[in-house]
Amino acid sequence: MKKSLVIGLLLAAVLGLAAYVVAGPYLAIHGIRTALAEQDTGRLQKHVDFPALRVNLRAQVEDALARRAGTDVASNLFGAAALSIANSLLGRGVDTLVTPMGIAAILEGRATWKRAVGETVGGDTYAPAVPADPLKEATHHYESLSRFTATIHDADGDPLVFVFTRQGLRWRLTDIRLPL
Repeated sequence: MKKSLVIGLLLAAVLGLAAYVVAGPYLAIHGIRTALAEQDTGRLQKHVDFPALRVNLRAQVEDALARRAGTDVASNLFGAAALSIANSLLGRGVDTLVTPMGIAAILEGRATWKRAVGETVGGDTYAPAVPADPLKEATHHYESLSRFTATIHDADGDPLVFVFTRQGLRWRLTDIRLPL
């Protein structure tokens, strides 16, 4: 009797842990949604790995710039110098924006704009702005046991993929694959 109770409790604990890990990306998406609605950058930091996100976005932006510039620009001395300056400026822009403070500034600007155009919760200019919910219409997909994606489409129909990575038992946003 005692042995079967212990086995049952262990089995319940393992199943509960597995359910928590499987539900983790959805909990992270909900946490991001809540943090954006409340404009709480501290809570947002719990669900977004800002250093990894900065590195990944910066690499994508630099790659897109190099591809658009082409080999002719990169092989030219002045073109290479201009490309290097542009990479530095774009990289610094990504580094500045992809921080809790940068996101807070974007959210505040968005809220001010939404109030100005009347997109508020109650329609009143002084009411809170309609909260940002970028993952509202996302399709979800597990790529592996430690990688999960949520995909939305931009106005042109191009995919914007939010990548969540499991770090221990916790899931965090680590990359946004831009449709460059």
